Amino acid sequence: MNLEVNGILVAAHELKAPLALMRQLALSLDPADPRLVKDYQSRLVSVSERTLRQVSDLAKVARLEDGLFELEPVAVRSVCDEVLSELNYLFRFNSLGLCTKYSNKSRLVVANRDLLYSVVYNFCVNALKYSSAESVSRLTIRDCHNSVRVAVRDFGPALPSNIYQKLVSNALDAPVDISFRPDSSGLGLFIASKFAQFMHASLGAVRHRDGTSFYIDLPVSSQGTLF
Repeated sequence: MNLEVNGILVAAHELKAPLALMRQLALSLDPADPRLVKDYQSRLVSVSERTLRQVSDLAKVARLEDGLFELEPVAVRSVCDEVLSELNYLFRFNSLGLCTKYSNKSRLVVANRDLLYSVVYNFCVNALKYSSAESVSRLTIRDCHNSVRVAVRDFGPALPSNIYQKLVSNALDAPVDISFRPDSSGLGLFIASKFAQFMHASLGAVRHRDGTSFYIDLPVSSQGTLF
């Protein structure tokens, strides 16, 4: 089976999971219990929004070379703040937290705002699945050589060695199935990898004893040096 066909099958399999969850929630909905209705409605909206975003991102991957996405100076902290603002209700709904630390002196990077937003969003949603009261995920921005690194630390299962090697060697050419990290983790990594390549950025990961940090290194905008 060639790489392209296998990637399509993996994408279809991973997108099927949230659809199955929505179906299960809809069938379990009891109109006689107002509290349950409110809870299930919130979960249905949450799952559907994340799935729609991934479908939209997949469509963007197919059109990266169509000239629709320009690279420009982007305020990286602003993008991360917008992602956190959108996801704030999800963390509150699940009684979880995401701590942040911004220490970058280079405020502008060369990127496409929409694509960078999707990368950070994917990292944060992935971390949400593995957060708990005892293990709070972290989003950090710092200077790293001639780049700005945006990283999200999670406490999920170890990233398989073959996936890790593909990621750090820029060889993630198709969606991958990460059995220990289900619910579209592999699809999200593929999308982030393609967006990073388009923005001339580097995607990578650091494996910890109790989780993984996923990061993107973005080129510093020379326009930022004027300030």
